Amino acid sequence: MKQMILIVEDEAPLVTLLRYNLEREGFVVAEAHDGEEALLMAAERKPDLVLLDWMLPQLSGIEVCRRLRRQAQTRTTPIIMLTARGEEGDRIRGLNSGADDYITKPFSPSELMARIRAVMRRTNPAATAEVLRCADLSMDLVGHRVRRNGRDIHLGPTEFRLLRYLLEHQGRVFSREQLLDAVWGSDVYVELRTVDVHIRRLRKAINAKGELDLIRTVRAAGYSLEGKRS
Repeated sequence: MKQMILIVEDEAPLVTLLRYNLEREGFVVAEAHDGEEALLMAAERKPDLVLLDWMLPQLSGIEVCRRLRRQAQTRTTPIIMLTARGEEGDRIRGLNSGADDYITKPFSPSELMARIRAVMRRTNPAATAEVLRCADLSMDLVGHRVRRNGRDIHLGPTEFRLLRYLLEHQGRVFSREQLLDAVWGSDVYVELRTVDVHIRRLRKAINAKGELDLIRTVRAAGYSLEGKRS
């Protein structure tokens, strides 16, 4: 499953360079060119990581970072700040605002990719795991097997991709539109109700009688995968 990175940067040449290198590494890329747009995009697209420039129109990167950390949907989203300000005080200020890492311009694409991978491993171990788990359900990504309570669960390709995405982002609520983009792809036309059909199939496959329903439906919002209920 491809991970999505949101670039928040107002310098068009740098955005082009970042997009080229990120897509070459297999990431899906979204762009925002000012602070207000960044907050809207982060809430709508739920990126796996944000590359955030310090100097932005309307809202500074520092303020965007603080607001992302105050919102439940993006509180744990990894953030790497990009800036030409390399003084120690600036680095401390960026990290104290909630950034996970800080990289000073100019930087090499290889250094940036290494920082991105390191932050993702640190903040989202599931993204690099070979076995994903939620309660008593497990997904072996190498063996392409799903098991719950000792029994094998047989899934179609779409249900497998859907379950993997939900396992990689446990506890986060995704709308039907977001699931369509993540699992089917934004360039494929699929009706929204298709998501409901596949969620029903997935529920039927992974939940036996008497077991906790791991998929939570959030009215007017979407679906999430959760191993326990509060």
